[in-house]
Amino acid sequence: MGSESIRYLIVPGWQGSADDHWQSHWQRSLPNTQRLERLDWLAPNRDAWCAELQRQVAADPRPVILVAHSLGCITVAHWAAQAPAHLLQRVSGALLVAPADVERPGCPLALQGFAPIPDQPLPFPCQVVGSDNDAAASAARALQLARQWQAEAAILSGAGHINVKSGHQRWEQGFSYLYRLQSRIESQARRRA
Repeated sequence: MGSESIRYLIVPGWQGSADDHWQSHWQRSLPNTQRLERLDWLAPNRDAWCAELQRQVAADPRPVILVAHSLGCITVAHWAAQAPAHLLQRVSGALLVAPADVERPGCPLALQGFAPIPDQPLPFPCQVVGSDNDAAASAARALQLARQWQAEAAILSGAGHINVKSGHQRWEQGFSYLYRLQSRIESQARRRA
């Protein structure tokens, strides 16, 4: 699935992605993969998370696909809303899994600093994957975010928050969404050539 010309950047959510989380599995499985590091996963700070995402994108000139989960999806949206154009151009696309609705009633206090969620289109191809029983974002809200971001959307049945707790340790099915995103990126690149 990966190639030497593309890299993947894992953007975990609140509390990070433990060793048995699908993002960690993907990091071990996909070539040329790094993840955001050096962050306080328990007390997230929007500015710090966006700065680390920017640092990681800037650190390597190769095209990158962002693979975000939960609060990581919201971090990608915030970063894209204020990032320099030359760094945005390095992002080939983003897979945004189980975006956390930080504007929802009862949202944990630790996440509320990420509200409001940017609602402008993201400047790169995106695939949102949500669930019809995710406590962090309803299916309707995930679809609304996808529309605002101009992303393709998929809603899984009974998948919860698409994390370890909901039984998604390896989440092999998720590779099909990454493959679909990469196919769209390649198709757009051919049309521009």
